[in-house]
Amino acid sequence: MKEKLLELHKNSYVPISNFPVSACVVTSDGREFFGVNVEDASTRAGTCAERTAIFNAITAGVKKGEFKELHVMVSSGKIGMPCFVCRQMISEVFGEDCFVYCYSTDGDVVKHTVHELCPYPFGEDDLV
Repeated sequence: MKEKLLELHKNSYVPISNFPVSACVVTSDGREFFGVNVEDASTRAGTCAERTAIFNAITAGVKKGEFKELHVMVSSGKIGMPCFVCRQMISEVFGEDCFVYCYSTDGDVVKHTVHELCPYPFGEDDLV
């Protein structure tokens, strides 16, 4: 997975930050959906790699409960974590026992459950 994510960095559109991020959603049946971060001059209209990968999976028909794991790589020698906007989306479509793998470009990786990243999620039950 590390090699795929590193290769995918080339597709990021990051003219402002020059900070590529790539992500891959793996479903329970083994399908993979990829995403990169995309930014623009306003810095508000872009999107993160994690959400792009999730949106690509949803667009292809993946439903809540079919998401298995998420892999994320940032462009630095450090391991990066999903932002809180991405954590919200992750907590909505992934089960709390699913894994999120975070990589550095140097090959380091950490693994967390969705519950560890999002211990107090805001969800559908909070809307009533």
